[in-house]
Amino acid sequence: MTYPEKIKFAALDKSLFFPTLKKRVDQYFEQNHKSRYANKTMVIKTIVLISCYILPFVALIAFNPPLWLALLLWLMMGMGISGIGMSVMHDANHGAFSKSAAVNKWMGYTINLAGAGVLNWKLQHNILHHTYTNIPNVDEDIKDRGVIKLSPGEKVHPLHRFQWIYAFFFYGILTLYWVILKDFIQYYLFIKSGVNRQSQSENRRMLTGLILMKLIYFAVLLGVPTLIFNMPFGQIFAGFLLMHFAAGLVLTVIFQLAHSVEGTEHPHPNEKGIIEKDWAIHQLETTVNFSPRNKWLSWYIGGLNFQIEHHLFPKVCHVHYPKIAPIVKETAREFGLKYLENKSFFGAVGSHIASLKRFGAPKFNEAIV
Repeated sequence: MTYPEKIKFAALDKSLFFPTLKKRVDQYFEQNHKSRYANKTMVIKTIVLISCYILPFVALIAFNPPLWLALLLWLMMGMGISGIGMSVMHDANHGAFSKSAAVNKWMGYTINLAGAGVLNWKLQHNILHHTYTNIPNVDEDIKDRGVIKLSPGEKVHPLHRFQWIYAFFFYGILTLYWVILKDFIQYYLFIKSGVNRQSQSENRRMLTGLILMKLIYFAVLLGVPTLIFNMPFGQIFAGFLLMHFAAGLVLTVIFQLAHSVEGTEHPHPNEKGIIEKDWAIHQLETTVNFSPRNKWLSWYIGGLNFQIEHHLFPKVCHVHYPKIAPIVKETAREFGLKYLENKSFFGAVGSHIASLKRFGAPKFNEAIV
């Protein structure tokens, strides 16, 4: 991992873009007497999504349904936890859910419902991804994972030419990997790289908290049904894996559609460690919206289809993105800047598959010509 403090963004003439845009977005909230934070719709959504995760589990242990129905309940839990991750936890850990830091803190802990730790997520997402979007070896969200290559310019292995076929299977195991290994790997790597700047005592408490949280997570989801309610472990474990596969697939696909698609840039810093773009312009060139007219999709995925607006205004609750998107788009047009957008969800998926093919094939093909 490249140490991120060595990377800076250039201040170019077009750096007036973001001050102009910020002023206009501020005016939107002021003139319409709206808060930047959660509204009634967001509160209802939070209750619905948390219920979609907890109530199926309660039904599972209360009624011990037949296998086919039990698997449907586990599948619902997977959809519920991915919705919580995209809509509730995500906003809260950006400080966008509420103007109250305490509310954001406790709503941010809903990530624990997925068996994942808060601080590592903030370091990976809020710092490495949001600041250094699509910069290879720094942005953790596009970091090459061995079998999957999500950016150009890195070493290509022969297997990568088929990644557009098998990638979605690996997407499905992401949250399970996260629960079992990822938090501990990141704990070590973030301390080593300097991204985690906590003291040794703070990190010891963090590690203890991670271990305890994960033990409780496995005890509740696997131990309670089998040890207390005498349900067959094989069936519970199969449902648990189904839940994670559904959640991992949804979460990973949605996040990839915003950055690992055709048209986005993957810039490298120059020899002085400078990205030769203003930060806000960099965000426009590395980020893509998709399916902006699909209200149901936008509701479920926490406005992550308005990824440009989210990257420019991460502390604004996602329920406001559809209204500020035209402001962002028009301001970008005035400054002659890109505003990347795939009109449909399946068009974005197709673009992602095309990128997987392109990232995995060119250098390998050149080597075998």
